[in-house]
Amino acid sequence: MKAEEAASKILDTMLGHLGFHANIEVQETEEGPCLQISTSESKFLIGRDGERLDDLQYLVNRVLKKHFPKAPRIKVDCEHYRAIQEDHLIEEVRGLAERVKASGKPFRMRPLNAYYRRLVHKALVDHPEVESVSPGGDDRLKRINLRVKKKSES
Repeated sequence: MKAEEAASKILDTMLGHLGFHANIEVQETEEGPCLQISTSESKFLIGRDGERLDDLQYLVNRVLKKHFPKAPRIKVDCEHYRAIQEDHLIEEVRGLAERVKASGKPFRMRPLNAYYRRLVHKALVDHPEVESVSPGGDDRLKRINLRVKKKSES
């Protein structure tokens, strides 16, 4: 059995124990495998700001790594919620970058988890005039600062 199939079975078992009836499809994305959940009860699985999806993803990956130590990280999505959120975030970041570029003033974003911070950094990596900077620390949610690049860095 492949790791993706095992992850799908793990998720299906978890959802079954929680009383959810869902279809799970394994999809390949740029970031790797994604388990796409389809259910009429999606709002309960997604939770506030995708927090339940984060929890399900964490648990699926923990169980999977126990049985398949070299398995790729599996993403868990429901009704394409994450994909839509990612697109909105990237659009927002590009707009904020233009605002920072025009005003010259730094901007501090709302708190984001590690995955979304990585998306922000990736969206701005090739921007000629604006950079993203993450603060240090072990907090789960951190605020990224967008600022105009210093002249020597461009």
